[in-house]
Amino acid sequence: MSQGNQEKNQSRSSFCLVEIAPEPSQFSDLRSAVGWTSPTLEVLEQSMQASLYWVSVYAEERLVGTGRVVGDGAMYFYIQDVIVHPHYQGAGLGSQIMAKINHYLNKHCVSGATVGLFAAKGKEPFYQKFAFTERDGDILGLGMCRFV
Repeated sequence: MSQGNQEKNQSRSSFCLVEIAPEPSQFSDLRSAVGWTSPTLEVLEQSMQASLYWVSVYAEERLVGTGRVVGDGAMYFYIQDVIVHPHYQGAGLGSQIMAKINHYLNKHCVSGATVGLFAAKGKEPFYQKFAFTERDGDILGLGMCRFV
């Protein structure tokens, strides 16, 4: 059995979900684990502090998953950084993170609010389970972004 599968099997019952931001260095390490780059810790911390809501998942003291909501807190909410460490994927953590995020959104979004997210290619079916729809270009356009 590979080390990743051993970690996954050993840790399934020992996850702790908390509704607080992780340490910036832990968050940076988790981003790296899934192949994402991070800015400096100062910039990362500033971004993290501007978030509306966080979910952090730990296996013992190790950060193994996150998700957060950013936006203006009134009309626009965006789901960001739903990440599960590759060794812990497949254990349902992404769904648990999204359930917590949806609970937050259900409490804080008023009628007419917009909740958006950018799904990584191939992850769209995961978010469709949580009532998100792809922008196909017919009604709303495809959506766009700019990376600096």
